[in-house]
Amino acid sequence: MTYIKSKWEKKGLIFKPKGNLDWSLTHAQVPFAHLINDDILRIFYSTRDKNSCSSVSFIDVEPDNPLNIHYIHKLPVLQKGKRGSFDDSGTMPSWFINHENKLYMYYTAWNKSVDASYRLSIGLAVSEDNGISFEKLFRGPILDRNIHDPIWVGQPCVIIEDGIWKMWYLCCEKIEVINNIPEPFYNVKYAQSYDGINWIRENRICIDFDFGKIDAIGRPCVYKDEGIYKMYHSNRKALGYRENKEAAYSIGYSESEDGIHWKRLDDLAGIEKSDMGWDSLMNEYCTTYMFNGVRYLIYNGNGFGKSGFGYAVLRK
Repeated sequence: MTYIKSKWEKKGLIFKPKGNLDWSLTHAQVPFAHLINDDILRIFYSTRDKNSCSSVSFIDVEPDNPLNIHYIHKLPVLQKGKRGSFDDSGTMPSWFINHENKLYMYYTAWNKSVDASYRLSIGLAVSEDNGISFEKLFRGPILDRNIHDPIWVGQPCVIIEDGIWKMWYLCCEKIEVINNIPEPFYNVKYAQSYDGINWIRENRICIDFDFGKIDAIGRPCVYKDEGIYKMYHSNRKALGYRENKEAAYSIGYSESEDGIHWKRLDDLAGIEKSDMGWDSLMNEYCTTYMFNGVRYLIYNGNGFGKSGFGYAVLRK
């Protein structure tokens, strides 16, 4: 197989919250691009309140020029659950998929944890108005830790092929205390389903961490191009990733012929951190879409989305 390096041309910062809403003071994290029509690209994102509890909202932009914002939603479309629930500390969008005239949102649910900082699981919500509002389908998560996934799971990517729902998700394998902070080590695993709700997991590791080099693999974004599965993901080290540019999140890339066995090709990702500005320390949590034959990448920068999200265009 011949591997080709991507060439992403950065276009700039799209959006960052102004901090004038009590439920949206900081962050526009884990953006997801959902094409409504030829005029509207809806970008969902996670934002935080004064307690760092996250909720979901969106903006509408021009598909071929996302810097042109048409509309900023002033309300959350999905919020944290009741005390003691699996999402009582926040909700973060991960993946959206159209199914039976409804929009499914697979979201990461947060619980705060004393010994591990946080615990994640995966919830499912459904919209009948293209994302203006969502209803949680269940009181509990559709994926949680189990015999194969010992600590937490989160940030799923889902596609449907020939009636099979395929999911790539994060699995936290261990926690280590580094500089008095419990730090998670997580990889990307594969699961599948026949209804999008009940998932079969067989401990299939797709992208694993590499101790001392890459200690965590974040937010998989998978699409299929000319018969090849392509995944953008976020790589970081465990030591110094909050403030050290070399250790902080960077966008990585992998390819697969079957969606299960992947080859790491991080050098071919084609997008680097800037010398200065909103994405100079980190770039991560990307989403991609096609419009009029052009592929776009929307991604977060510094502070895990605190600096907002911007976009780049693939140049051949």
